[in-house]
Formats: sequence, structure tokens, C-alpha cells
Amino acid sequence: MPEVYSVSVAKILKEMRLESLYMPSDPENLLVYNNDCNRPGLQLSGFYEYFSNDRIQVCGNMEFAYLATLSEAERRDKIETLFTKKIPLFVVARGHELFPEMFELAKKYEIPLARTEESTTDFIAALIAFLNLHLAPRITRHGVLIEVYGEGILIVGESGVGKSETAIELVKRGHRLVADDAVEIRKVSNISLVGSSPDNIRHFLEIRGIGIINTRRLFGMGSVKVTEKIDLIVQLEPWSKDKVYDRMGVDNEYTTILGVKIPSLTIPIKPGRNLAVIMEVAAMNNRQKKMGYNAAQELLSNLGLQMEKKETVKSWEDF
Repeated sequence: MPEVYSVSVAKILKEMRLESLYMPSDPENLLVYNNDCNRPGLQLSGFYEYFSNDRIQVCGNMEFAYLATLSEAERRDKIETLFTKKIPLFVVARGHELFPEMFELAKKYEIPLARTEESTTDFIAALIAFLNLHLAPRITRHGVLIEVYGEGILIVGESGVGKSETAIELVKRGHRLVADDAVEIRKVSNISLVGSSPDNIRHFLEIRGIGIINTRRLFGMGSVKVTEKIDLIVQLEPWSKDKVYDRMGVDNEYTTILGVKIPSLTIPIKPGRNLAVIMEVAAMNNRQKKMGYNAAQELLSNLGLQMEKKETVKSWEDF
């Protein structure tokens, strides 16, 4: 059974800059589980089929205009029917003043009330993006995540292979560290993954022989980033003379994490290879491929050769 994640109303209030109007208890203990929200126009008119009562409800101009056309008794009845559904949070957009019966019924049914000055559409878009991130399916894996030329590169490999040393060299070259050792990977959509570091080890990096360093304090705020989309997975492994490595780059290799396919590379390491420069080239080449250009295919075309392009997809568990 998949794990269920939640986010507190307190965090929503803080991140979305909401004005708290009424909280039945400590907002840290009030939890939201659904990453979607709803404008209850149909529900206020009496239609509750397919209604999900675990969604945040957002009321704007249209809902308030409709409620203003009703008598006080009708309006009270409509709002009470909605509040009996035990919704997790009721948000008023565009800074509207609440009808008196809203406060009364919120206290009766213990419905949290909040208000924003933003337009309903802008607020809902920001709220869904926030909930998608915090309620996304996730896993934590061993590796290093770093942003290189705007590309999020997840470096994986056996312990001691040189992931952290490569990361620190990239930081010195102006790129930004996101996570070292433990990378929390979240599926924010069907086509994208976002990585971050657990709060308690954020910005820390381990260098064997030196120990633990704080990247942000040592190299400055510009050397770190809190989250980054994962665009490429690079597996580092010791060079083996018995293994054939891809020298052309015609074939596409992907790794599946949480059902999302991410381009991946296997880079052999041995003394004398500058891994930081290789990572920079890999990042730029990945960007070119996303824009439709493949240098290997152009070279083959110039030589008048044709080579069938193959695609290999492997699971994260194969590492």
C-alpha cells in the first residue's frame, strides 16, 4: 500500500502568506492530504455528486456574488451544508469580507478559515504547485544532486567512488550543491522528479580525509540550492578493461525512478580523468539533446553512415 503524505495547515498559511481568520486548534496539527483544491460553486448551488471533501475549498468573486443574491436563511443553509462535509481548509480569495454566518458555522463545525488578497486563479495555481511538491510520492536514495548549467545531475555509485569529491570540484567551478549522501526524490508530475536534501543534513558534505564541511558557509549562499529538478542520472564506476563503454552516444539510456524515465549515463573513472569537466560536458550535451541536437547522429550523417538508435530502460534497483 502506498505511503500517504500530509502537509500542515500551518505550513500552508506560512508558505502561501494567508491571513488566519479562524483555527479550531493548533494549525500544526491540522493536516491536508489531497494535492488538489476546489472552487465550491456547484456545491453551494446544491450539487455534491463526486465532491471530494478532503480538498481545500477556495471561494472568489463568483461564489461571493452568488451567495450575495441569496437571503440570509438560504445563504446560511448553503454554507452549513458545505461545512458539514468537514473540509480541511476554507480560503477566501481577493480579500473578501466573510459573511457573519461563515464565522459562526466555521466555529460550530470546526472548519479552518483563511484569507488571501490574491486572485482566485493565481492563488489556486500557486497552491496546487505547493501541494504537488509537499504531497508527492517520494523515496530517499544514496547519491549526490548538483545543479550544473541549469541541469540537475544526480550522481550515484558505490561508496568511496568519488561522488562528493566531484561535487566539491563542481561547486568550486561555480555550480550549486543540492544534496549530498541522502537525496530525497519526489515525483511532482508524471514526467518530472525533484530532488532535495533532508533538513538535518542540508548543505553539509563529507570529504574523506577532511571530514564534514558546510558548503554554504565555506563557499557562500551562491553555492547551494534547496531543490532541483532531476534531468540526468550519472553512475560513476571504477574503470573495467573487460567492460565495453558507450563511445558514440547514439543509443539512449534511461533509468526509471517512481515510474518516471530519466536520461542516464555510466561514466568509468580512473586516475587522470577530470570528472568535474566531464560532468559539465554531460550537462551541456544533455541540454542539446533535449533541444533536438545529437552530435553523434550528425557525425554519422556526415560520414554517410546509418546506425539504428536503441533505447535501454533500467530500473533504479539495477544500480
